[in-house]
Amino acid sequence: MTPWRVRPLALAMLLTGLSPAAFAGTATVYYYTPYKAWSSAYLHHNASGTWTSVPGTPLSAACSQWMVKVVTTGTESTFQATFTDGQNRWDNPNNQSGTNYVIPTQGTHQVKNGQLISNAGNPCSTGTSQAEVFYYTKSRGWSTVNLHYAPTGGSWTTPPGEAMNEQACTDWVKKTVSLGSATGLTATFNNGSVWDNNGNANYMLGTGLSTVKDGIVTANAASPCAAQPPDTTPPSVPSGVRASVSYTQIQLTWTPSTDDRGVTGYDITRTGGTQGTKVLSSGTASLSDAGLEARTAYSYTLRAVDAAGNKSSASAAVQATTGDAPPAPAGGQPLGGDIRGDSIYFVMTARFYDGDASNNRGGSMHTQSGNAANNDPMFRGDFKGLIQKLDYIKALGFSAIWITPVVLNRSDYDYHGYHGWDFSKVDPRLESPGASYQELINAAHAKGIKIIQDVVYNHSSRWGAKGLWSAKVYGVRDSQWSWYYDAPVSGFEYNGLTVEPTNGKSYYNGDLWSTAEPAGNTCRNWGVPTGAYSQEGYRVYHCQWPNPTSGMFPPQYFHQCWIGNWEGEDSRSCWIHEDLADFNTESTPVQSFLINTYNQYIGMGVDGFRIDTAVHIPRVTWNRRFLPAARQYAEQRFGAKGKDFFMFGEVGSFVNDKWNRGSVNHSAQFFTWKERKDYTSNDVQAALDQYTYENSLGTSNQPTSTNAFLQGNAYHTPDHSQFSGMSVIDMRMHMNFGEASNAFWNGKDSDDSYNDATYNVVYVDSHDYGPNKSSTRYAGGTGAWAENMSLMWTFRGIPTLYYGSEIEFQQGKPIDCGPTCPLATTGRAYYGDNLEGSVAASDFGTVSSASGKVAETLNKPLVKHLQRLNQLRRRVPALQKGQYSTDGVSGTMAFKRRFTDTATGVDSFALVTISGGATFSGVPNGTYKDAITGDVKTVSNGTLSASVSGQGNLRVYVLDLPGNPAPGKIGADGPYLKP
Repeated sequence: MTPWRVRPLALAMLLTGLSPAAFAGTATVYYYTPYKAWSSAYLHHNASGTWTSVPGTPLSAACSQWMVKVVTTGTESTFQATFTDGQNRWDNPNNQSGTNYVIPTQGTHQVKNGQLISNAGNPCSTGTSQAEVFYYTKSRGWSTVNLHYAPTGGSWTTPPGEAMNEQACTDWVKKTVSLGSATGLTATFNNGSVWDNNGNANYMLGTGLSTVKDGIVTANAASPCAAQPPDTTPPSVPSGVRASVSYTQIQLTWTPSTDDRGVTGYDITRTGGTQGTKVLSSGTASLSDAGLEARTAYSYTLRAVDAAGNKSSASAAVQATTGDAPPAPAGGQPLGGDIRGDSIYFVMTARFYDGDASNNRGGSMHTQSGNAANNDPMFRGDFKGLIQKLDYIKALGFSAIWITPVVLNRSDYDYHGYHGWDFSKVDPRLESPGASYQELINAAHAKGIKIIQDVVYNHSSRWGAKGLWSAKVYGVRDSQWSWYYDAPVSGFEYNGLTVEPTNGKSYYNGDLWSTAEPAGNTCRNWGVPTGAYSQEGYRVYHCQWPNPTSGMFPPQYFHQCWIGNWEGEDSRSCWIHEDLADFNTESTPVQSFLINTYNQYIGMGVDGFRIDTAVHIPRVTWNRRFLPAARQYAEQRFGAKGKDFFMFGEVGSFVNDKWNRGSVNHSAQFFTWKERKDYTSNDVQAALDQYTYENSLGTSNQPTSTNAFLQGNAYHTPDHSQFSGMSVIDMRMHMNFGEASNAFWNGKDSDDSYNDATYNVVYVDSHDYGPNKSSTRYAGGTGAWAENMSLMWTFRGIPTLYYGSEIEFQQGKPIDCGPTCPLATTGRAYYGDNLEGSVAASDFGTVSSASGKVAETLNKPLVKHLQRLNQLRRRVPALQKGQYSTDGVSGTMAFKRRFTDTATGVDSFALVTISGGATFSGVPNGTYKDAITGDVKTVSNGTLSASVSGQGNLRVYVLDLPGNPAPGKIGADGPYLKP
């Protein structure tokens, strides 16, 4: 899940819409007296440039419950004010002491119930106004819509509001609201269960006709239902067509066409090569034509198309000749093999070990965060450090490393990797000479360790995504904001590492700020003051911060709404945070961009992807586009080893029940299944149709599987024909790991709803949360940690450990507080101090030599426990890949597991009990050997009883089978695994 994002300006300030006065005048201020039950009121203000003497000037009676004062104002656009009864009782905005009302210097305004209502008019007027509201339904697929509203200064309707059932037209619903003397209304919309509240900001509507479409309000609009004359005018001819070549790919760009009602796309005619004439299409003013023949001439002409199907004349032709086929990526290939044979160590690369201090960077928050005082830059660890400590990870017994995203990031606090900007480039702050990403992959593979790369399909940074669409500007860089926004420097390109010579900063942000409005700006009201001010007192302009509803981000690349309901459809198709631009993943250009981007890393030989924020992309999009593309490319590139490419998603369902608040579309197990019906080829509509269809079936009508379960004592061939291609993090076990037995029983309860729960990735805590959505790293104690580990390493699923947990690193510390506190005080602290010295591993879980601080680290009790668990799991196939059963088993945490593979002759059967004794009935007769103590039991009556005591201790009785002898005692006794 995506960590902290920095926002220097309050979003609420950016969404206000006050207009400044340009000259001196008067402001009429009405004050609502019932709020404070005052019989008299005074206005204390600085409209003339200096504050009035306390208590201020008295207000006069206006009408029932209202008093009024006409204020002579100066040349500023606003003035500050408070109210008092003259008895040292004060009225500040929302009763927040130390704050003032900021009132425009012109117009008639109301102050009511702690709120300023600007330009609201005279509350004593007897006039009645109306608001005619149209709402667009097609994007959300709603059949009914309710309008829940409050007239300005008035009370809200009773939820869910009033039905919008007046006659409108296709895709639009309508409601007319009587406002009385109010000059507008605050509104939200819903279909009875799912809400659209403008990303928790609500919609602000005025009188007259307003339309609300995909989060965008148009005031004083024409009726969307008015008949329009037929559109017979074609778009303008595309111009400025340019072609660039990269190996066998041709990139076309052109100047967008114009149209009286809007261009919807372009037809591109290609001639040349053995395929002859082809007509391609693009929804944007660019096309990436890949997979062409080498050293071949191609010619392209373009026609613009509008919604009516009118086409422009053809553009002038542009020619390009491809080069040689691209060379194969330097380096190796994935290790291959079933990922269930591995255990995973999760590393935040920038916080693990610093192998090269020259690439350390603190960023714009280095001092503010407190990191500077600790000499602890956010980007500290790197690939060189990780390469140097691969033997430490191997000595713990791990054979796979999950690393945070590697792409070039861009934000004020981006060490974590989830603010991608240039997805095609590895972040230089992680690389060093001789320690590139490719060299890390190769070095890990040489030690038998897999690399799992964290990837983000859902969003980019607030800067957009280079190569797809990059923001040109957000807002005004005036004399007040020059302290924060760097002056643009022609020719300088940000890469996170290089210092811009003019200002001496590597976190340069000058290319997003301008004094004059840039050409091609699409953000509405650019350069217009909002009427709000920053905490420093600086004027805030529109478009100074990313906003999906402002027109800033083009809809063909980014979604246009805020999430209103985290378990609603909008959570899959709207922004989760203003610093994370939400990709329009249903758009073909975005799909091509992401598929091509991540194929690049698959081609480097990584062994798998951990998929960030997977729940925020519809499953049907995963199943139709991203998952098959990745799997097909891996298999095409690497054959059998590519077929083992492992993908697991983060589906953030932080609840303790089996299904996430009853929403199947937002539950982890849902993403492990293929679609069970066909949907339209339109990906936007397909996502809506799938959401509606699956939620209508409910939780009781979802597919089930026996792939994780034994049939009696027998292993059966799992049926993966309906597997989506994505496994998941076991969120339910994660939520319940405050106690191992809770995690065990909750995990079992969900396993029939996964396609195959033996592929679930299981962890206690991570860089986001601890158990039960705790904001701190797990602090249950060493014994509880040992017990959790014993369960994870023997029960179904793939055990995963967050870096440092092997020594209870930063236990109880806040996992993430952004730049409001030093990283050294959090769960993301730098770990390298514990790794100083040298270490060599002779095998997984075995240290051949160690010296210095790392030797002390490797001697910690949980490390010893972890090493033996990894040795145990690697020797007993049933513990890696086995199906399980609790039938005939007594004990708090006890189960039997079996894995059989006739092709390789493997048959492994094990009886496991954790922290307490258990009896196993109806098991096969024969000789069983305990892998912990070496104890041998002969079963002749189908029953085996195992005795064990001590938190985290366990017994693993393995059945001697023909060709598969039980290994006997594995490893040496330790602090938890012992007789």
